[in-house]
Amino acid sequence: MMPAITNNDFPKATRKVDNMLPFNEGIKSMTGTTSPFSQTSEQISLYQPKQQGLRFPQTPTFATHQDERQYRKEHLVAACREFARQGFDYGFAGHLTVRDPEHPHLYWTNPMAVHFARVRISNLILVDHNGRVVKGEYAVNQAGFVLHAALHEKHPDIVAVCHAHTLFGTAFSTLGTKIEPITQDAAAFYEDHVVILEDAGKVALEADAGHKVASELKGSRAIIHQNHGLFTVSRHSIDAAAFWFTALERCCQQQLLVHSTGMTPKLVVPADSRYSREHVGSEYIGWLHFQPIYEYLTQSQPDMFD
Repeated sequence: MMPAITNNDFPKATRKVDNMLPFNEGIKSMTGTTSPFSQTSEQISLYQPKQQGLRFPQTPTFATHQDERQYRKEHLVAACREFARQGFDYGFAGHLTVRDPEHPHLYWTNPMAVHFARVRISNLILVDHNGRVVKGEYAVNQAGFVLHAALHEKHPDIVAVCHAHTLFGTAFSTLGTKIEPITQDAAAFYEDHVVILEDAGKVALEADAGHKVASELKGSRAIIHQNHGLFTVSRHSIDAAAFWFTALERCCQQQLLVHSTGMTPKLVVPADSRYSREHVGSEYIGWLHFQPIYEYLTQSQPDMFD
């Protein structure tokens, strides 16, 4: 039986104001333990500069669960705002979730019937795997709860999940096929996404539906749910899940455009597709891609943090 959670379990973290700071200088404001300048550290990616002292996003470290929770909430809000900026809204449809770092059976998500552009720190809700709101004033989207809760519960390594009813992703999902490696960007998803046919087009309102989808994910990071749309998951961060969702939507658009010509595209060969996926398709690269987006949003939409 899970312990009872109260508001006292989630004290408010003090957030430093980031407005008008140079690139990335405010991104790590929660801990004070990182610097915007490149430092000697484990080489995760070839994109990390070898030259020291240059401005380059540094992955955060956290002194407390409270600090990490605040960071995840801020970046969840930014992901919602980016979905609004990309035009991914569709009424009340669309759900983004991130696991709480201290209470892994709980996850933070955007509130029901609030536009992505109006999501902010103060209206996020905290939900358990049974769909019960344990913190916050808003209701949870039932369909969102069914699918996201199942993914978080079935895969405890998943940190974040993104889903929206997007134009090109939804259209592409009707084909019931995978993304082909027609470009370097598409190769980032090579052998790392699944097409799920289970309950295709049926609204997921019962727990069994969510568990069926979750069981098909296995170790992949993206789902094309036939006649429904796209899902991305991250075992790293909400940043990575959000960026790779945007990237997958673009890949769907590109593939639909190419096939509309009636011509057969030339595919990136398997070895080169795997090489590209390894170097431009990792969780870290997804996180890194999101950092300039986050910096832009903190400057242009400071109400996110209200």
